[in-house]
Amino acid sequence: MWAIIKKEVKTYFLSPIGYVFIGIFLLAFSISFNLELASSNGIIDFQRIFIYIFTYLPTILVFAFLIPMLTMRSFAEERKNGTEQLLLTAPVSITKIVLAKFISALIIVLIALLFMVMYIAIICHFGTPDISVALVTLFGFILLSMAYISFGIFASSITENQIIAAMISILTFVVTWVLPEFLNSGSGFSLINMFYKFTTGQISIAYTVTYLAFTILCIILTITVMQRRKSAR
Repeated sequence: MWAIIKKEVKTYFLSPIGYVFIGIFLLAFSISFNLELASSNGIIDFQRIFIYIFTYLPTILVFAFLIPMLTMRSFAEERKNGTEQLLLTAPVSITKIVLAKFISALIIVLIALLFMVMYIAIICHFGTPDISVALVTLFGFILLSMAYISFGIFASSITENQIIAAMISILTFVVTWVLPEFLNSGSGFSLINMFYKFTTGQISIAYTVTYLAFTILCIILTITVMQRRKSAR
C-alpha cells in the first residue's frame, strides 16, 4: 500500500498537476488574503482575516475546481492507458489500492496547507489571533478536503474519461454549494455550509461525523465499483 502511495505522490510531482495544484491553491489564498486586507478600512481584524481567506469566493471557487483536477486521473487514467488490468491483478487488495489513491491526493492537499504557515506567521506578527480558532478552521478544511477527494476518486472510478470525471465532481460540488440558496432544507446537503461552522472555532461533532461518513461512503462505493470491474474480467 505504501509503495502505491509513494508512486502516486511521485506521479503528481513528475507531472505538472502537483505544482499547478499547489500554485493555484496558494494564489487563491493570496487573493482572498489581500481582498480582506483591502476591505478592512484601516481596522485590521487578524482573526477575521484568517477565517476569510478560507471562505472568500476565490478560495471556494478554486478549491471546487482544483480537487477534481487532482482526482480525475485516479482511475480514469489507468483505464484509458490500459494499465487498469495490471492494477486489478496486482498482489494488493482493491481496498488498499483505493485507500492509497485517496491518501496520496490528501497528501498533496496537506502539502499545500503547509504553506499556510506563512499566513499564520504574518497574522501572528502583526496581531494576536486566537490560535484555537485557526486550528479548528484548518481541521474543518481538512475534513472538507477529505470529503471532496473521496467523491472525486469515486467519480474517476466510474468513467475512463478524465474530463467527464472532473465535470461530475465540479457539478456536484457547485450544485450542493448553491442548493441552500434555493431550498431552505438544502443546507444539510452542502459540504461548504457545514465547513462554515468550524470557522467559528467550534468543532461540530455532528458535522465531523457527517464529513467522515460521507468520505467513508464514497471510498466504499469506489471499492465496490473496482471490485465489480475486477470480477468482470
